[in-house]
Amino acid sequence: MVKSRSSSERKNLVDKYLTELSLLAKQLCPEGRVEATTESFEDEDGHVRIYPPAGMREEEIADIEGKVADRCIDILVEEGVFICAAVYD
Repeated sequence: MVKSRSSSERKNLVDKYLTELSLLAKQLCPEGRVEATTESFEDEDGHVRIYPPAGMREEEIADIEGKVADRCIDILVEEGVFICAAVYD
């Protein structure tokens, strides 16, 4: 069960996980561009957008997207922080 947090604690937690996911994306795709934002739509807390370099194979893109998505799910289940991540080619 996710505990109740003040708005500043929640903001710090969102920032922490946006940073973590951005670093993970950069580790998986060093030549890519990564954007993290606290834009929220409905119940989302933030977004991580990954832009791989041109010519990256579909299998590599799918691998990056899967690994980042798995971590997003872990964060949602463990902390109740809903961050969406996607790879844009």
